[in-house]
Amino acid sequence: MIRFLLAFTVVLTFPFGASAIDLTNWPDHTTMNGARGTPIIYPSHSPFTLWEVGKSEQLDPPTDAQAVLFMPTDASATAPVPAVILLHGAAGVLGARELTYGAQFAEMGVAALVVDAFGARRDRATGFIDRLLQVTETMLVADAYSGLRHLNSLPKIDGDRVALMGFSYGGLSTMLAAFEQTAKTLSPDGLRFAAHVSFYGPCLARFDNTQATGAPVLLLAGSEDEIIDRERCNEVVEDLREGGAQAEFVMYDGAYHQWDGRFAGPRTIGRNLAPCELNVNERGVVRDTFTLLPMSGPFLRKVILGLCVGSEGYLIGRDDEVRAKSNQKVGVFLMNAFKRRN
Repeated sequence: MIRFLLAFTVVLTFPFGASAIDLTNWPDHTTMNGARGTPIIYPSHSPFTLWEVGKSEQLDPPTDAQAVLFMPTDASATAPVPAVILLHGAAGVLGARELTYGAQFAEMGVAALVVDAFGARRDRATGFIDRLLQVTETMLVADAYSGLRHLNSLPKIDGDRVALMGFSYGGLSTMLAAFEQTAKTLSPDGLRFAAHVSFYGPCLARFDNTQATGAPVLLLAGSEDEIIDRERCNEVVEDLREGGAQAEFVMYDGAYHQWDGRFAGPRTIGRNLAPCELNVNERGVVRDTFTLLPMSGPFLRKVILGLCVGSEGYLIGRDDEVRAKSNQKVGVFLMNAFKRRN
């Protein structure tokens, strides 16, 4: 047994520059809330959907993205480190989730950029519902690709080894970012993420053009999470595979939404997005597949979501055992993805 464990560790630990990183041994997340990163601002923009990108400053206004950067203490220009960009859920950046993961990654030798898409757009909306109507998943992805560009400019970061990881609303955005149409529109200079990880992101949108960026994609969800349509997620995974990505969908038995949050639960929150189905055509226009209405602004977005969103909420609940399992899965996944880019 000891020989097997030693062999397993050797397989999963490999050199990054001058040092070795093992993402299978995660620091205790209950002790990481006090760790602080550095607030930063970098240039981004705010397109409502992909169709608006580059049309005009009115349709795609420049925006100062806000984020917190967690940098490993041993990162240097001579030994640049890989990084993960984290996209928050509908509740915004949470200390027990995005900021804790950021601190954990930094302690393991991986830089982390925690994006606050809502904070950067307080002029659009401050309330929970208004934020979801005014600050779209495309804006989150715009901040993500702009963040990739920013990290690529830092000598201490290896821009070829940056992964995108999102939670719930951010998980939905992370999946959109894995399609080449999204990447080409928001990152025409050719920068691409090394991997995509979606934590319990609802699978709402499918692309007419299923070409993927080629980076591997990992979808994680709980069997008791009612915001996850399992059939729809399997269809998105097949779209990604058809488009040339290695994509995997992992379901954790008994897990609710937000198993890595602070609420023991289960408790009911929000409104259920699972019944909503959206289509993205090759021009970047987003339509509701039932009404065929275009999601071209906050009013139509409100109409579309009002018609498809379920009247009841969904259950969330912390599960440290599932968090440990998902950490292990994500750690191995990211190590393999970074190794391919090394």
